[in-house]
Amino acid sequence: MTRLRMFLAATTMALVAPMAQAQSASDVVATVNGTDITLGEMIIARGRLPAQYQQLPPAVLFDGLVEQMIQQQLLSDDLLEVPDRIGIALKNEERSLRAGETITQLTENSVTEEALQAAYEARFADTDPVTEYDASHILVDTEEEAAELVEAARAEGADFAALAEEHSTGPSGPSGGELGWFGPGMMVEPFQEAVEGMSAGDVAGPVETQFGWHVIKLNETRIAEAPPLDSLRQELTAELQQQAIEQRLMDLEEAAEIARPESGAFDPSVLSNLDLIAD
Repeated sequence: MTRLRMFLAATTMALVAPMAQAQSASDVVATVNGTDITLGEMIIARGRLPAQYQQLPPAVLFDGLVEQMIQQQLLSDDLLEVPDRIGIALKNEERSLRAGETITQLTENSVTEEALQAAYEARFADTDPVTEYDASHILVDTEEEAAELVEAARAEGADFAALAEEHSTGPSGPSGGELGWFGPGMMVEPFQEAVEGMSAGDVAGPVETQFGWHVIKLNETRIAEAPPLDSLRQELTAELQQQAIEQRLMDLEEAAEIARPESGAFDPSVLSNLDLIAD
């Protein structure tokens, strides 16, 4: 029994000990010919792996990444003369990373609840009330048939939905001609004009459009309300972030000394000339 307890205690310590060690980005994971590979370098390397590799079990991924970075360091050390294109690529990579970090900091600091509320209010501050319409229609091929259906739909006790199901050639026919809610400009012009001149419960027609002849019933109208802030949060966040980036770039350009190439100074096709960076 004592031996079993000692075994369990030793096993538990072995499992807990690695977890208890303090870890930092500067911790050395491996060394190759005197060059350290740090935990921070491995974390960055993991973030650049394809998604399918990042889904591997942590232990498998860790060991595999250690071996990959050891092999990369061995191959790197074996390169005795570094081509100029490597230095150029590293310079581009540093520029891109630094710019990306600036954008990250700008976007993180530009979006506050107060800024979102202000952007939301600014969007709808000068917006006039918009009327939305709930209408049904019957679509037929001829004006004569449409005129007959207008009379039938206006008759006392008429069932517009049943008439639509029986006579309409449009896709909404099987659903009683229901078009649902729509706002200004969402329907073709003759149809929209007819609806906007109606009151709830009215039947109008015949109205001709490129689709045929319509008999229209206006079921209901309402004043469209502004959507809630939460429904626009993602969109407004993106706008605020973009505005912050653009404003920062404007400020930086105004303060910077920039020399751009004169027109015609370079042949644009030169970008495909890899010989210029070949050693």
